[in-house]
Amino acid sequence: MSTTKRPRVLVTIPMFAEVLAHLGQHFEVDAPCGTATHIDWTPDTLAQRAQGAAGLLVAGTPRIDAAMLAACPSLRAVCSMAVGYNNIDLPACTAARVLVSNAPGVLSETTADFGFALMMATARRLAESEHYLRAGRWTHWSYDGFAGADV
Repeated sequence: MSTTKRPRVLVTIPMFAEVLAHLGQHFEVDAPCGTATHIDWTPDTLAQRAQGAAGLLVAGTPRIDAAMLAACPSLRAVCSMAVGYNNIDLPACTAARVLVSNAPGVLSETTADFGFALMMATARRLAESEHYLRAGRWTHWSYDGFAGADV
């Protein structure tokens, strides 16, 4: 039996249970947000909580900058589950030899689907007609009642 201590990963966002379980196969997982809670990470709170962590799993927040990296010298990776990485100072991470990853393209098809759904809903006046119906204003069918337009 190996006595090698597994690296610790701090998960700063609510996360799917299966993702946490998969991470747990390889790392000691510190997931204070669990699967449904949100924490507003101040720089001090994050720096304190990340002490000894080898990795961070983040999204669009918190800010990872030179001060954060200096406060957490054990960090080796900052992994963002988001497409963007505006909250991560890449030059500071490079200087500190901290690997950074993100998830480019993860929402491309979802965004296209949602755009198409909005286009269809607008063309067919779905929100407007649903509100009309729920308000009890629909009393009879008419040929021009919220017919909308073809896409």
